[in-house]
Amino acid sequence: MRIWIDADACPGPVKEILFRAADRVRVESILVANHCLKIPRSPFIRAVQVKSGFNVADALIIDSLAPGDLVITADIPLAAEVVAAAATALNPRGTLYTPDTIQEHLARRDFMDELRSTGAITGGPSVLNKVHLQAFANQLDRYLTRHATAGPQAEAR
Repeated sequence: MRIWIDADACPGPVKEILFRAADRVRVESILVANHCLKIPRSPFIRAVQVKSGFNVADALIIDSLAPGDLVITADIPLAAEVVAAAATALNPRGTLYTPDTIQEHLARRDFMDELRSTGAITGGPSVLNKVHLQAFANQLDRYLTRHATAGPQAEAR
């Protein structure tokens, strides 16, 4: 199992939770972004920089994904592809996307896109707060408890 992080828009506090979890559980965690990222020194954490472009990071994640991997993303279409690939997606606010829930999330996203295209002002998500971070950390811990195996998952780099 690996953790893939759609890092272009992943909030800093969420990355910090992920860094601590990667070292604690010893699971390979890969941040994918179209810009250079600062990451802590760890044999379990690495960053991959992709060229700029529409969905380039998403494509790399999907192409590299294995069943059972976890992807951290707020991008619902990416989450749908992750679920279709027999992996799991987790939103930085703690929402777990599964085969049972992804269609509802896609429908809501599409509806909101349609509203915005008509000129409706729908607002955006609320500011990320401690409640969201706690929900994310709790959901991540539950997932890792169920899916991470003991022992190193990544080679020392």
